[in-house]
Amino acid sequence: MASYNYSNSSSEISTPRSTSPSSTFSRSSTATSISKRMSISGRRISGFNPMAAVDIDAIEAQMKMAALDTLKGYSAEHYGTIKQYRETDYIAERNAGGYQVLREPAWNKGTYLPNHARVFINATNQFTDGKLCAGTSFSPDERVSKNLSGLIPHVLESMETQCMRAMRMINSRSTNIDKYLYLSTLKQNNTDLFYRLLIDNVGTLMPLVYTPTIGDVCLQYSTLYTHPEALYISIKQRKSIATILRNWPYADPSICVVTDGSRILGLGDLGVNGVGISIGKLALYTGAAGIHPQKTLPIVLDCGTANEGNLRDPLYLGLRQKRVSPQVALEFMDEFMAAVKEVYPNMLVQFEDFETEKAFQYLERYKMEKCFNDDIQGTGAVVLAGYMGAVSLSGVPIEDQKLVFMGAGSAGVGVAKQVMEFYTRRGLSEQAARDKFYLVDTRGLVTKDRGDKLAEHKKIFARSDNNGHQFTTLEEVIEYVKPTALIGLTATFGVFTESVVRALKASVDASGLGRRPILFPLSNPLTKAECTFEQAITWTEGTVIFASGSPFAPYTTKTGDHVTTYYPNQGNNVYVFPGLGLGAILAKASRVTDDMVYTAAAALSGCLNSEEIRMGLIYPKIERVRDASVVVAREVMKCARRDGVSLLPEETWVEWEEWGDVALTAWVKKQVYDPKW
Repeated sequence: MASYNYSNSSSEISTPRSTSPSSTFSRSSTATSISKRMSISGRRISGFNPMAAVDIDAIEAQMKMAALDTLKGYSAEHYGTIKQYRETDYIAERNAGGYQVLREPAWNKGTYLPNHARVFINATNQFTDGKLCAGTSFSPDERVSKNLSGLIPHVLESMETQCMRAMRMINSRSTNIDKYLYLSTLKQNNTDLFYRLLIDNVGTLMPLVYTPTIGDVCLQYSTLYTHPEALYISIKQRKSIATILRNWPYADPSICVVTDGSRILGLGDLGVNGVGISIGKLALYTGAAGIHPQKTLPIVLDCGTANEGNLRDPLYLGLRQKRVSPQVALEFMDEFMAAVKEVYPNMLVQFEDFETEKAFQYLERYKMEKCFNDDIQGTGAVVLAGYMGAVSLSGVPIEDQKLVFMGAGSAGVGVAKQVMEFYTRRGLSEQAARDKFYLVDTRGLVTKDRGDKLAEHKKIFARSDNNGHQFTTLEEVIEYVKPTALIGLTATFGVFTESVVRALKASVDASGLGRRPILFPLSNPLTKAECTFEQAITWTEGTVIFASGSPFAPYTTKTGDHVTTYYPNQGNNVYVFPGLGLGAILAKASRVTDDMVYTAAAALSGCLNSEEIRMGLIYPKIERVRDASVVVAREVMKCARRDGVSLLPEETWVEWEEWGDVALTAWVKKQVYDPKW
């Protein structure tokens, strides 16, 4: 780019000398005239910058974007085929020795990092030297037979001691991202220790492994990336999906979680960064339900992204292109599902965090395959389970219940459909059950005569009894409906204002004495919650039945000498999807039926013990999530048999039918992974 230098000094003008007297005046006048003109011109030039109107920052940004766009100018319709000329040879565990053992997380019993090893620990480019865990659980015989002598410290430790060391390391980290990265590195080095730690400290670590921390991790995934943890399938490789699936190092996975990153939590389109969701969800399948970690497969389908920040980020790990059209994405998904059926015919597929229209479309399109959608069905089931408990505590008869849903996306409509089934199974007609639901989106109450083109999934709950009146705000809807329950799935922080919550309480109070409002702000992460637990308690004078998507701490109030502690409920999908998946896998279900999803919810609602009931809870304590998953899995298996989709041998069912739940529960517990040395 040219460089310009402007001076404010006057220009010197040289004129030819003349000795003619007659020219004296002429020379003087001319010099004066030139001097005046140049003085004006000089001021004009010195004040004018020809680059002043040019946005140099924008030009530089465009140049950087052009440099990052490695796909520019290539055909978008031509896809090559990956040709691999040999299969990967993996050494068998029985033949491994030395560092081959220590560097394989599935075989390791405690990884020691030499002093020169450097481990990335946080998002500020800090590193630490030293050890992740002592690596001292191998027995003396194992140390000799596996050639480990001298490679690990000469001390024998129990897993409990290693867990103590790991928890001390976690507690020394200052941010949740740092704690997540430590846990991720631990999992990469020692699978059994990671899951023992998660299982024994699920209340503390689940918010780090999944929501709310996973939202921040996904936002920064390309920056935080240190090692591969999933299958990354680009649409550029769509003709080679089966080949890529076969590259997964563990044989015959039982379940995969797949996303295209188009709607991650309440954070929008994160592209390939959304793979953190698949990784986190599968960690919970193992921690909460005991599906063996080598039987899990996280996948991200990279179709591009609409996220401009990702496209401008030089570290972004995904395709640097706009997201492909819905039709091309559908063709890609068809190819993916066909490849899954070819390579892993027994694998259950969980769809996760697809944008709303695709979520409903794919669920309907592949409903006869071995798949389900956790955003629609899992969220619906866990909310249904909590709602069942909430109704019994509310004092409001079933016939008087009316529900307002703030949010009419895939999660909102999915939940409404599940809860509607609660009423149809209690004798209401489908229309009478549907009439209890009022859905609100950004334009207000969803009605058939609102004047806009409704998305297909919203039409089932569109109202026609509004007499032409349109209610554009949540306050107006509550005043009109006078609901007994308010469900939030908006991904908008604070949308449940004090006036909204107090209006809900007032409508319930007016319907009868001793009645309690139901309030479920379900959006994740915490930054997207519709209101906090403290606000809900304060604005309802402690009468609310509360469940949230993200965890809140108990809230204590003091009036005089009287102290009251209120306990929140977290309507976390982890109560349902691990047990649902485990049950489908163990039953060898050919598909996941609607009855199986409803049964999972009903089973969860019956899992509370006497202590939890006295505390006013509607979900089991998170520390008992594995107990709940066993019950959910057992009931899902029985439902699969009733629906005719279980491929287990008939003689197996005959034995369980003879001895009942005791025998089936014991069998389920024997199948689950529980890391112990």
